[in-house]
Amino acid sequence: MTDPKLFVHGVPDTSAIWTPLITALGRLGDDVVAPTLPGFGAPPPPGFKATKDNYTNWMIGEMETLHAEKGPIDLVGHDWGALFVLRAACLRPDLVRSWTISNAVIDESYPGHRIARLWNIPLLGELMMAVSPATQIEKGFVDAGVPADIARIEAEAWRSKHTRSAILALYRSANGLRFSGPWVDDLKKLPPNGLMVWGDADPYMPFEHGERFAKRWNLKLSRQEGAQHWAIAERPDDVAGALQEFWASV
Repeated sequence: MTDPKLFVHGVPDTSAIWTPLITALGRLGDDVVAPTLPGFGAPPPPGFKATKDNYTNWMIGEMETLHAEKGPIDLVGHDWGALFVLRAACLRPDLVRSWTISNAVIDESYPGHRIARLWNIPLLGELMMAVSPATQIEKGFVDAGVPADIARIEAEAWRSKHTRSAILALYRSANGLRFSGPWVDDLKKLPPNGLMVWGDADPYMPFEHGERFAKRWNLKLSRQEGAQHWAIAERPDDVAGALQEFWASV
């Protein structure tokens, strides 16, 4: 049995964003789990509130189920998924074999990107959602190097009012990506065996934040030169190589 893998996507994605990378890895079996966050593209479970802590708890539930079936997990997260990976790994290191994050870190000095700060403002965030059609979202993905077929899937999910509501609630629970308190303080509990993969042309979270985080926690950093925010889909073969080398070393 191979070690189980849990892939966690970010915003405004669904699990479809992982398809190029999982295909490049040659891992399409039942040892790979890539769920879509509750509320993204479909109604959330009854009573679910789309906050950073509730999503973390949801992810830990996914980890507990996978761990019970297959053992310690290799976590992989991108964007908000990376933030959930960091938080969940700090809270439940007993479930983790390794963890990998891409193009997002918990950094108390990071002010949040412009869109995150605007989404954080009541009414203005809703207005921004209303004037951001799915065609614009699709073009943004394609311009960032995401394959066109995946971009169409993600744009279709954006049409869902549940997706847009979940995104606004999530960003507001994090004050527009400005972290403090336990999410920052508990990073000292990060388990060993971590890897960072970073598209260094990311317009949302500059490479310097990733580089500083890697140095602070003594992590290996796979720099994808010229790749943008979705390096996981833009450079799937290169990212797959970095992951395979890392997993073999754990």
